[in-house]
Amino acid sequence: MNQTTSYNPLGTGVTGAVERNRVLRNTYWLLALSMVPTVLGAWLGVATGFTRALSPGIGLVVFLVGAFGFMFAIEKAKNSAAGVPLLLAFTFFMGLMLSRLVGAVLGLANGAGLIMTAFAGTGLIFLGMATLSSIIKRDLTSMGKFLFIGAILLMVAGIANVFLQSGALMIALAVLAIGIFSAFILHDLKRVKDGLETNYITATLGVYLSLYNVFQSLLALFGIAGGRDE
Repeated sequence: MNQTTSYNPLGTGVTGAVERNRVLRNTYWLLALSMVPTVLGAWLGVATGFTRALSPGIGLVVFLVGAFGFMFAIEKAKNSAAGVPLLLAFTFFMGLMLSRLVGAVLGLANGAGLIMTAFAGTGLIFLGMATLSSIIKRDLTSMGKFLFIGAILLMVAGIANVFLQSGALMIALAVLAIGIFSAFILHDLKRVKDGLETNYITATLGVYLSLYNVFQSLLALFGIAGGRDE
């Protein structure tokens, strides 16, 4: 072997920064692209009434099986050419599952305005968390496990409320979800900026799920608190 290897701390740092910026840039681009199939899925669901035709129990089973099935497949394919198409198919599915809530809000007199307000609020939260991830210097890895536990508890309570149909519990869960998943956005973006997450498909999946839950929770809150009947 006639290859000479030298260690250059400055060069390593520059290369690491370039790679982190590449992953972050690809994450942002794929995240923006993922909004297209999400909107298409929501529109198709509202237009066809697909999710409204499902009972709450059946709808929950379809959502859980579909979501976890897609997430497993995406993680398996994240380093292959199938990773991006699978992620986009997942976001279409998630949009389709969101259509029940979107359709209910659109049925209100000010429904379109509420949807735009929820979308704008989600965008502002994302912008705020992205800015914080650039400002905060400390390692936020340790907060991940607490956020994960909080998300699991939220999911269990949310599943229970599908059958309980408690308005007060729904409001409480929506408020908690906005807080937990906003923190998840900060946590996931900070991991990319720190070089702890090097796969942009995985990074996009995590941030997308957080944005999805923030938007869904804001829309539910606005629909309950600010909706006006026809």
